[in-house]
Amino acid sequence: MRLFVTGTDTGVGKSEVSASLLRLLVARGERPFAWKPCETGGDEDSTRLWRAAGAWQKKASVCTYRFAQPLAPGIAAALEGRKVDFARLKKVFRAFGRGAGVVEGAGGLHVPLTAKHDVIDLIAALKLPTVLVARAGLGTLNHTTLAVNALQARGLTVAAIVLSQSARLDDASVPHNAPELERRFPKVPVLGPVPFITRPSEREARFDAVLAG
Repeated sequence: MRLFVTGTDTGVGKSEVSASLLRLLVARGERPFAWKPCETGGDEDSTRLWRAAGAWQKKASVCTYRFAQPLAPGIAAALEGRKVDFARLKKVFRAFGRGAGVVEGAGGLHVPLTAKHDVIDLIAALKLPTVLVARAGLGTLNHTTLAVNALQARGLTVAAIVLSQSARLDDASVPHNAPELERRFPKVPVLGPVPFITRPSEREARFDAVLAG
């Protein structure tokens, strides 16, 4: 299994979902690769993925481009006088071979990687089924619908929608969003919502249970 994990926005739980998928692959006896093509503002996400995949890769191979500012990769690169080479990204991905793996995007679908390419262009180039991570609360119906429509308009497979609550909120919409998304997209599994849990190990376990189910 090879999947691309993207989100309706930044901070929705992409790294948590990506790490959970990697842990589940390891539990199945796979040796999955983890890849974060572009990371900005530090190395927290790629480190999490590296560990979840079993730490068998050279850590440097998990992230191809890293930029200091916590901005869209294309913008962060320009501020450093650098560029993301889209052809290089495709070459790096091919080098992982045909085994299991998880690729985590940066931000949402239309976050710029280069002057001509957004994250959705990379998904299309890699031809990977996509797991879309979305907020569990109010506003997710609009954002998730826009994202699913954008992916399907490009002929891309939406493998699942995962709803994640990343903050403690009193939000009356939470129990209604999954059924509505299932109604709108009957062929796409809607998983969750994963509730907000402060203890990291418990939240990881909940993600694993939701994604394994």
